[in-house]
Amino acid sequence: MKHRRTPLSLIAALGLLSALVVAPGASAETVTVGNIKFTADGGFSPKALPKRQLAPIALTAKGKIQTVDGTHPPALKEVLLETDRNGAINVRGYPTCTSGKLQSQDTRAAERICRKAIIGQGKTDVKIAFPDSKPVDVSSKLLIFNGGFRGGTTTLFIHAFITVPVPAAIVTTVKIKKVKRGRYGLLSVASIPKIAGGSGSVTSFNLTVNKKFNFRGKRQSVLTAKCPDGKLQAHATAVFSDGTRASTEFVRPCRGKN
Repeated sequence: MKHRRTPLSLIAALGLLSALVVAPGASAETVTVGNIKFTADGGFSPKALPKRQLAPIALTAKGKIQTVDGTHPPALKEVLLETDRNGAINVRGYPTCTSGKLQSQDTRAAERICRKAIIGQGKTDVKIAFPDSKPVDVSSKLLIFNGGFRGGTTTLFIHAFITVPVPAAIVTTVKIKKVKRGRYGLLSVASIPKIAGGSGSVTSFNLTVNKKFNFRGKRQSVLTAKCPDGKLQAHATAVFSDGTRASTEFVRPCRGKN
């Protein structure tokens, strides 16, 4: 079996997503469309990367969703992310988990059942607002699981668990496929399920991916990248339940080394 690599995409996964190529120490990026304001920040390390060969990297990302007028934000429905062809996610030989095993499980149970498949973790905040009721803020640990590679698609699952209004697991599925779109080499699509029947909205998140593992006697990294021309680039579109689409492009420097 050939070694499979697909361009950097994680979080990936969570709009997680648009912060994939924000350089360490860079100021946060804010995009405002209509009444929605999305702020992304984060970083990858090291910033100095080989020009021709992929090297291990660690990723941190965080984001915040607000409204200009302070009202309850619409729910985030989908995130589409095109990422630089000079990055990769490699899950070959890494344990997998399924969505079915994560559904209806609280964080501790999900972690126990699929511990070996975890590739990243973080935290998210959700605001739940029912009609004629005071909004309730709920926080949850985030766990990112490897769903495996099949038929040209890499699958990731992002698990969160809320206790209000009733205990419920939120499992976001991320599908990653290769594309040929100039600078971009991969398209990731994150489908976010309804929270509290559609009354819940993600308001912030943060996550870290820095997973190393051994496969066939060699040390591997889930995330790798190279820097042939001094930059990494990504284009993200967030789709909200009210039909709003917010798009932004990130271009951040890196230092290529021989």
